[in-house]
Amino acid sequence: MGPEATCCPCRGLQVRTWIEPVVASTQIAGSLYDAGLLLVLKESFGARASSNHSTTPSPRGALEDEQQKAISNFYIIYNVVTGLTPLLPAYGLGWLSDRYHRKIAICVALLGILFCRLGLLFKVLWDWPVEVMYWAVGLNGLCGGLSLYWSGVVSLGSLGSSEGRRSVRLIVIDLILGLAGFCGSMVSGHLFQQMSAQSWQGLVLTACSVSCASFALLYSLLVLKVPEPVSKPRKALPTVDTVSGTVGTYRALDPDQPDRQSVVGHPLSPRKAKPQKTMIALLFMGAILYDLAVVGTVDVMPLFVLRAPLSWNQVQVGYGMAAGYTIFITSFLGVLVFSRCFRDTTMIMIGMVSFGSGALLMTFVKQTYMFYIARAIMMFALIPVTTIRSAMSKLIKDSSYGKVFVTLQLSLTLTWVVTSTLYNELYQLTMEKFVGTCFALSSFLSFLAIVPIGIVAYKQASLKQADVTEK
Repeated sequence: MGPEATCCPCRGLQVRTWIEPVVASTQIAGSLYDAGLLLVLKESFGARASSNHSTTPSPRGALEDEQQKAISNFYIIYNVVTGLTPLLPAYGLGWLSDRYHRKIAICVALLGILFCRLGLLFKVLWDWPVEVMYWAVGLNGLCGGLSLYWSGVVSLGSLGSSEGRRSVRLIVIDLILGLAGFCGSMVSGHLFQQMSAQSWQGLVLTACSVSCASFALLYSLLVLKVPEPVSKPRKALPTVDTVSGTVGTYRALDPDQPDRQSVVGHPLSPRKAKPQKTMIALLFMGAILYDLAVVGTVDVMPLFVLRAPLSWNQVQVGYGMAAGYTIFITSFLGVLVFSRCFRDTTMIMIGMVSFGSGALLMTFVKQTYMFYIARAIMMFALIPVTTIRSAMSKLIKDSSYGKVFVTLQLSLTLTWVVTSTLYNELYQLTMEKFVGTCFALSSFLSFLAIVPIGIVAYKQASLKQADVTEK
């Protein structure tokens, strides 16, 4: 046997450690589900509003407002259930995953995701009331929900890569997620219209979502292998330097370069430890503020496009959701370009400015083309989240990935639950006066998040100058 033959089994095993097939199929299922749920709610609550006013004719604007408020109220409860039910199960399952087997987290979470997709399928198939989706998403939460799922994805994605390769590895996973979401959203509106019977509209769409979720679960159980952890350099610098941007998270396309850099230098002195901890706290503050801004826009946008002045149909809703997934592609390309000449903090601020500017323009959107211009301006909106997430994996031991990533994800989830509720209430109060109020607030928060990141950049420059002076 030649060398190629002996290498084939190893290469096959390495391919089986790739998490990308699970991410792609789960995200296609998720994008079909998100579009399907919104369109099913529109049809269901639209029918209820019409029946409530069947005896006394009402203007179209009154029916539309009632429909919007019903959908908004549904999402308030739905998001609370989504965010709160995974709290204890996700942490416990993350601990079990760390202690016994890495696949516990992702497989149990995918089982819950499948149950949730089945709930929407049964609602469409048997015309159940939309409130059944509270129970479906609650069952998903008891299985850990998206918090456990994404922590499992990041854990498996981080295990088989060195610190230098890890950032590129995680941004590639984000790219796969974006491409899959884009494809799913593009076809969602067309799939929703496949059944001619009004009561069964969305059956093909939800069936496809269930099929993709089933494939992801079966692949995780039968094919996916846990990668062997890559050993870290013995003399590596404290990972705080990587977080603060002293060594760029995506520095160049030579993936081994950061590893070579990391073995040069000495541990931080106690005098410098406190400033480094302060920078981590500031970065976390910036992440929370930015998450507040993003959640506000993302949660309100589906409601915004259904009412006047846009009043989108099913196909247009799918295209609009697909436009949102393009930021995964543009952010990936932005990271590859910006990392050659900018530090991490600079890239984070570029992403925040990108999103804040797009949200500000969204405030004044009156026509469909303006919506897509605003989305185009948000092209680098994913860079801040991805940069911080990849850096977090370098701060902890691989044996603690499950617990730490779940804790981080649950913290962001709690922020999302509170923010989603407040923004939905604010949207109901302002949609008749100035429908862009929520977007204006998101823009303000996005620019405000730049402040702590700017302080990090200043402290980072001061430490670098101090090092030069000492030498």
